[in-house]
Amino acid sequence: MQDSVRKEHIILGVDPGTLFMGYAVLHTVGQQVEILEFGAYDVHKLEGQYPRLQKEFFFLQEIIDKYHPTCLAIETQFVDKNPQTMIKIVHAQGVAIAAALSKDVPIYEYSPMKIKMAITGNGHSTKQQVAGMLQRFLHIPEEEMPKKLDATDALGIAYCHYLQLGMPVSEGGAKDWTTYAKRKGLTDKGLTGPAAQLAAALATAKKKK
Repeated sequence: MQDSVRKEHIILGVDPGTLFMGYAVLHTVGQQVEILEFGAYDVHKLEGQYPRLQKEFFFLQEIIDKYHPTCLAIETQFVDKNPQTMIKIVHAQGVAIAAALSKDVPIYEYSPMKIKMAITGNGHSTKQQVAGMLQRFLHIPEEEMPKKLDATDALGIAYCHYLQLGMPVSEGGAKDWTTYAKRKGLTDKGLTGPAAQLAAALATAKKKK
């Protein structure tokens, strides 16, 4: 596990969407993580589902050609009460997967709960909480935080995959989020449980280094 995290990786994270597609590219070497690019690709002005999907497909191919990612990490197992919405999201997932397959990029899928658990320690955390933790972990200045949560969702997917390679701590792999958070100084003394730890981390997320 630790051998894999020491290697160089370029991780493309994608949050499938029919109007805005979140994407993020991380360059990682050992414990060093660099954001190469992230954002929300806007196709909402195009009329019709298929022209939007086509635009997303070509955009992802361009991103792959630009950064040559070693893998695609994508959110899957989307569930919505509206079947039509669910079908559209599944189509967007398929387009992202097809773009990666067309360039021989390996694919890794993560459920929304898995991603949230990896980032915050709470599988039911909000998108805003995930964004706050990522800002803390990756030292993103407030002015560089995107307005669209699709972008930070994609960043979370990419970072989740990075964590699966092996917890990036010099003392050896952490077996759980609690151990990892303590080593990173993200918890306050006396606090217990993921919710309390998350609150402590978010409370200091905007402090300057």
